[in-house]
Amino acid sequence: MTDVVDSDELLRRMHRARACAAQEERTWRTRRDELRPTDPEGAREAEVRSVAYGAVLRVLDEVLTPGRRTERG
Repeated sequence: MTDVVDSDELLRRMHRARACAAQEERTWRTRRDELRPTDPEGAREAEVRSVAYGAVLRVLDEVLTPGRRTERG
């Protein structure tokens, strides 16, 4: 990939990535909750994915709005 992008385009792409990560985190949390009663292994896999997207979300939050998000317990 050799495209050159300006800072505004880079910022737009990061905001889209953040929105995508937030949606995926919600999707996997919902799936985890749905699978918990019937498929414990599937629920664990969904939890892992939810945590991974949550980590991406926290990193993008810090890049886009430094210091704004408080640390979770």
